[in-house]
Amino acid sequence: MTTSLQAAILHSGDRRLDVLGVGTALVDHLSFASLELVAALGLSAGTMTLIQDELAARARAELGQGTIVSGGTVANTVVGVASLGGRSAFVGAVAPDAFGMRYGGDLAESGVEPLLSVIDPGPTDAATGACYVMITPDEERTMATHLGVSGQLRAEDISEAHVASARICYFDGYLFDFPDASRVVERLVEYAKRHGTALALGLADPFVVERHYGTIFALLPELDLLFSNQDEIRALTGESSVEGAVRAAQQGELVVAVTRSADGATIASRDELVSVPAISVPRVVDVTGAGDLFAAGMLHGVISGLTLGECATRGAICAAEIISHVGARPLVSLATLATVSSTK
Repeated sequence: MTTSLQAAILHSGDRRLDVLGVGTALVDHLSFASLELVAALGLSAGTMTLIQDELAARARAELGQGTIVSGGTVANTVVGVASLGGRSAFVGAVAPDAFGMRYGGDLAESGVEPLLSVIDPGPTDAATGACYVMITPDEERTMATHLGVSGQLRAEDISEAHVASARICYFDGYLFDFPDASRVVERLVEYAKRHGTALALGLADPFVVERHYGTIFALLPELDLLFSNQDEIRALTGESSVEGAVRAAQQGELVVAVTRSADGATIASRDELVSVPAISVPRVVDVTGAGDLFAAGMLHGVISGLTLGECATRGAICAAEIISHVGARPLVSLATLATVSSTK
């Protein structure tokens, strides 16, 4: 059955971009850590916490060098779309420092067009944003995010031409923590409506939902696609069961996609409720980015005209690749994985 989202994509014509991502440009500092260390840093295990300069310095000292890779949830998603063969771009803010230069280069190398605003932090010590990702023995990850200049993305950095050139515009809940968030989101909604660009949101984190509950709920009627995990959708709706939460969030023509970890994913539209299983892997190494890459597979599936169940299965394939290694960027061609899976 074709949803209004799928119909809109099919009628959007040939555009330069499949997915335009707008989000937080962060360099990930990945390291293994004990739950005791996570607690000692004053962090809540398994969630994301915004931190300031002092705690960022302490995290660097306690965790050591670790592995440094470009990240950011939306950026991870559009890299996944590119790995699947889609055309994607990313809008974000970096500082004129080594990490900012590396960030743009990493996007381009991954096949993503970097649309980065370079913001000079001036006399402050702010720099390109960093996320300290602590992988604990339970394979979960705790994130401590120092936004730096990445949180200074402004409405003026959102180009109408870029939104108009995309079939889908995707952003996530972390954007609501930006000082200029309301204007940025207003501009995205305005441009998407004007040009028939589908609008997708990832809830990002249960604490994000709690901080911005009213804003997110009021935004739902403007969205075409909502991504969430089971904790986030429960926080948004107050429902205890995932099925109940999905139905409570789904309204009008909105498509709601909820990941359920080892239990797969549940997708709801006005007329369908579809569940797909998770793809098993020999060993779960790091779940960082699993939701980001599920979104990549789902978005690419929608663009490709697949059914909702097929879209979710493509998302599960992408998530399985990510959790089999450290880091939130694919190490192999996702297009190849998707092709092999479709022939089985």
